[in-house]
Amino acid sequence: MTTQRRRTGGIRLVHGSTQLHIDPGPGALVFSNWAGLSPQSLNGLIVTHCHPDHYNDAEVFIEAMTHGTTSRRGVLAASRSVLHGVDDVGPSVSEYHKKLVESVVDLEPGVEFNVEQLKVKTIHAMHSDPSSVGVRVSVPKLGSIGYTSDTGYYPELSQSYRALRLLILCVMWPRNNPIKLHMCTDEAKTILEEAKPGCAVLTHFGMRMLNAGPEKEAEYLSGETGVPVVAARDGLKAVLGGEIRFIGPRKSDKVVTVDA
Repeated sequence: MTTQRRRTGGIRLVHGSTQLHIDPGPGALVFSNWAGLSPQSLNGLIVTHCHPDHYNDAEVFIEAMTHGTTSRRGVLAASRSVLHGVDDVGPSVSEYHKKLVESVVDLEPGVEFNVEQLKVKTIHAMHSDPSSVGVRVSVPKLGSIGYTSDTGYYPELSQSYRALRLLILCVMWPRNNPIKLHMCTDEAKTILEEAKPGCAVLTHFGMRMLNAGPEKEAEYLSGETGVPVVAARDGLKAVLGGEIRFIGPRKSDKVVTVDA
């Protein structure tokens, strides 16, 4: 986050005219506009927990989503820590900003809500923010996507992410580098073997992962689990249709197609 060796802008889901942004960390506003994804087009915002690499640009996104605070619109769905504060964590969104949106959803494990046609269900995450959650997003006619957010492995985690076409895993460190309340490649391997998604993307890399090479870790996981795994890069797009196509930010990038 502090070096911006990899961007911390989060993830944008686009389905027709519906746009949902997950975890707008530092740079989310700048890089959203750079990518041609105006935050004024947002219908919803999800913040999975109260750490700055996930919440930093939330309030400016709310102002954009409400068209400069002139229109009460959009969904703000966030963990209890983000909205109210839990123990010594948060809050990170002001009462003023919460009143700007059309609806506010307090996220706890098992909560279900809609952002237009997108159906979202929250999953427990085991992290230093005790109210952290991951999400499953059901997309009409295209299947479901999962995003673990920051979490350590626990036995029920894989069960929560079964029957997905695409699973986005936050994997901080590479093989043989266990890290408390996060995942390394070894825990990601266990989840892929147990959950068996159609394909997976690794993201949220720490310096050890970047130095080891996320692409090498993704290749290792593909070989070990039989699940096609891609390492995220800044600006990567995953296009869901009959197949899933991964498109890099440069014209010279090879498109990777997965039958998932």
